[in-house]
Amino acid sequence: MLAGLDPEQRAAVTAPAGPVCILAGAGTGKTRAVTSRIAHRALTGDISARHVLAVTFTARAAAEMRARLTALGVGGVQARTFHAAALRQVRYFAPRLLEGRAMPELMESKVRVVTLAAAKVGLRADRAAARDLAGEIEWAKSSLVEPGEYVVAAAKALRETPYEPAKVAEVFAAYERLKRGNGVIDFEDLLRAAVWGIEEHADVAEQVRGQYRHFVVDEYQDVNPLQQRLLEAWLGGRDDLTVVGDASQTIYSFTGATSSYLVDFPRRHRTATVVRLVRDYRSTPQVVGLANAVISQARGTEARLRLELHGQRPPGPEPELRIFTDEPAEANAVAARCRVLIDGGTPAREIAVLFRTNAQSEAYEKALTEAQVPYVVQGAERFFERPEVRQAMVALRAATRSIPGETPVPAAVVEALAAVGWAPDAPPAGGAARERWEALAALVQLAEEYAATPEVVPIGEAAAIERPVTLSDFNDELARRAAQQHVPTVEGVTLASLHSAKGLEWDAVFLVGLAEGTLPTTYAKTPEQVEEERRLLYVGITRAREWLWLSYAAARSPGGRARRPCRFLPQLDRSGGTERAGAGAVRRAERRRPQVVSCRICGATLLAGADRKLGRCPTCPSDLDEELYARLREWRQRVAEAQKVPAYVVFTDATLTALAERRPGRSEELIAIAGIGPRKLGLYGDTVLALVGGATVDDVCPQKSFEI
Repeated sequence: MLAGLDPEQRAAVTAPAGPVCILAGAGTGKTRAVTSRIAHRALTGDISARHVLAVTFTARAAAEMRARLTALGVGGVQARTFHAAALRQVRYFAPRLLEGRAMPELMESKVRVVTLAAAKVGLRADRAAARDLAGEIEWAKSSLVEPGEYVVAAAKALRETPYEPAKVAEVFAAYERLKRGNGVIDFEDLLRAAVWGIEEHADVAEQVRGQYRHFVVDEYQDVNPLQQRLLEAWLGGRDDLTVVGDASQTIYSFTGATSSYLVDFPRRHRTATVVRLVRDYRSTPQVVGLANAVISQARGTEARLRLELHGQRPPGPEPELRIFTDEPAEANAVAARCRVLIDGGTPAREIAVLFRTNAQSEAYEKALTEAQVPYVVQGAERFFERPEVRQAMVALRAATRSIPGETPVPAAVVEALAAVGWAPDAPPAGGAARERWEALAALVQLAEEYAATPEVVPIGEAAAIERPVTLSDFNDELARRAAQQHVPTVEGVTLASLHSAKGLEWDAVFLVGLAEGTLPTTYAKTPEQVEEERRLLYVGITRAREWLWLSYAAARSPGGRARRPCRFLPQLDRSGGTERAGAGAVRRAERRRPQVVSCRICGATLLAGADRKLGRCPTCPSDLDEELYARLREWRQRVAEAQKVPAYVVFTDATLTALAERRPGRSEELIAIAGIGPRKLGLYGDTVLALVGGATVDDVCPQKSFEI
């Protein structure tokens, strides 16, 4: 069992009984280390497997842990999520604790009861507002905050509340009353009931602690105060506890999760063994180096436990940075590259496109559909399946009967969306309400783009006129897009937010929309919030095993206002390396680029000199004319011999390749190739154009001696 472990993993596995803290970086084999530790202790007789409770945050992680333990020959370990473990215990002890009364029903969602509670206190909350209120209640209960304490606690935590904090507190109190009156409980109540059963009933505590004597907690940086309270109730003052976490992957603080328990573990447990896993087996050294560069600039509490990873895989391609003129161009380029990867043998399921908010998915759903690339949306509904979008499409169809036909389409769409509560001002507070606003704003932007392209209507065999598009035309366009994007797919490219990508990995990852205002979001106002945005990017980078693309659009839409790149974003330099992308780095990069050169295949901005000369990305397919390239090389050799200079002085191999790929037909096209300036255009321009046009070397250079 120990033979296949690296030194750090072996130290974690063989650490003595008692408090153990495993700081495990992304891809460092933490699950292997934890399951091997449990198995090693069980097989050496140190513990009994049936006395182990391993707690994870997802059912998938719990199932993986059980499967690995079974493969190691250890059965009987309870590997469950916090909620699953609490539910099992509460159900078991319910007859004793409730004195024969039936256990309350567990609600799957708070939204319906929250909506009723809001109405009780005079608020008309739509589904998005109800989700935001439910999120606030969940944060409060997870943070052990009661309704009467909410206003002060929210102020201390700098919560961005969907309504005035006092009103949220009223909804919270009404929610609790309605819940009790209906005989139901939520997931936080479930954890509280488990805590209450142990803390207030000595017989329950004795039985639980007799059953579970050794504890393992995965993703410890994501524990909230309520979960920590339950863990302490299980422990009952004992210290046979192994925790595993990575402070640099703390990205759920908005839900109440806090890395403080991980950061303070050695202080709380003075005899703790601390092991750092830093050998990354997931990603190439190039991806690992980029991740290290991003997180090395981190500040704040979590940075105290920052790990510098060491890649263990063979070298791979350098991460790519691509800059596009606007978001549609970015989405189309991503879709085109996905098509190339799939055609080259990469399974679609091993490709992911990751973005900051779910509202960004629509552009990529559309682009992938048009490129005939199958996709699946992870952790969110497809754009046209979202309730607010379906409701908006109904309102838009109804508006064709009430809005004059001559009304410009964008104005008509804004007027129609007013019927569903959308207004073109600042987005509301609250995550769900904001995403709802942004999804409808995406429809308005789509309307503006659609209206900018009048329909061409033929009026005869050789004539046509432009007809302005109408709201009915726009509705037809939406229906077409929705129909295309509802085609079910069994396997496809994963579209996911950075939050929902946590714990997953792919061969190829696209990190898109990396512009200021999106990442970090404009709603990240405090230093702590900004640092969490940095950690989101770090999590996204470490999802990639081999191939990584980072991109942003200089403007949201064609001709739109210019945006700055994400402040955490690496910037490619002339040699193809990376540097940190602060404002100064971007300005220096701009000074190094005398003009913007875009890939003629995918449209990406090219920064490296060789790429700019070729006019394409190094990974985009070449269309080299082999026969023309051979003629150009022969001609160059004759010129070099005549001038008694090395061949590269005439033209470099890269310039010849660019000529054979781009095949310029005019002087303007020739001088557009990097490396061909006015002097060389005057010396060789006519000759090169003749060669591209089909002339032989003997036609343009009949003698071996070539004179200028």
